[in-house]
Amino acid sequence: MPDSMFVECPLLIALDKKKTVYDGFVSVQRLHHSSDLVSFILELRTILEVALKNQPGCHTMPPPQYYSQLITEIESLGWDKLLYINTDFCTLKLKADDSAGRQHTITVALKPKYPIEAPECSADLPVPLVITWSPQSTLASIHSQFLLLVEALAEFWAVLDEIDKHTWVLEPEKPTRADSMRRIAIGNNVSIKVQIDPRHPKMLPECCLLGAEHMVTPLRNKLNANMHLWNPDCSILQNMRDVMEIEFPSPATHEKSSFSMECGICYSYRLDSAIPDQVCNDPRCGQPFHQACLYEWLRGLPTSRQSFNIVFGECPYCSKPITVKMAIPKP
Repeated sequence: MPDSMFVECPLLIALDKKKTVYDGFVSVQRLHHSSDLVSFILELRTILEVALKNQPGCHTMPPPQYYSQLITEIESLGWDKLLYINTDFCTLKLKADDSAGRQHTITVALKPKYPIEAPECSADLPVPLVITWSPQSTLASIHSQFLLLVEALAEFWAVLDEIDKHTWVLEPEKPTRADSMRRIAIGNNVSIKVQIDPRHPKMLPECCLLGAEHMVTPLRNKLNANMHLWNPDCSILQNMRDVMEIEFPSPATHEKSSFSMECGICYSYRLDSAIPDQVCNDPRCGQPFHQACLYEWLRGLPTSRQSFNIVFGECPYCSKPITVKMAIPKP
């Protein structure tokens, strides 16, 4: 056989490097002396089957009809929906656009016995991804179910898009489509953490006010007193403005640095993705600290005392009383 048939074959190159793979050191050089194409293919198949069986963690190669069916299904779905496919033809990424033009991606991991075996699907969603599957299902079935799900979540993402556009979001730093929490700056060292319900995004969310107690208490009192004014027909932002009687700082009028004060102990803003959220309650001080930094600082002082998971001590800046809960490491 002509040598040109071997130049572009990565499998043969890999086998050449191993030198021996089959029952008593069969050399790849034998392939170069095959008398015809049929004998070459048969010899190659035997070598590959043995090599795959002897390699730990290597799965059986799918039959030829697996590939032909996969290509047919992609053509039926539309090549424009395919964002990625790996070289083994077992992992695909499909895109789906919702009614607002947001692009979403679903990753599909196919099994060797596809479509008898259901594929594993994953996506960046705030709710579990459940795909109904049968041996008669196809990639188009996955895509249509995924599209229905993202369309059902369109209002949820619209609510978060409005928050991201019109307020300073302190956390998460780079939100994904799966994130349903936003920590929004209200003022210097004062913020509110809201947890939006993906299924009911315009209902009153879980709220947690963070900051110095003398700043947080009036806002908490207004939130509790005016909760009955919440109107599901209005936007989340408008409701929070009305209920707490505040205006959120906007990216159009404020710099984010105004709400990104460094920790008074480590002098950095982010520490393992955490931001300074422990604030001295003295109005004349108001210095923020990372929870972990303040906890370690107070624990090292002989004048501090601890009760269960709370440490009582003095502010490193003004020496006024300050407390902090034990920092729980993230998993």
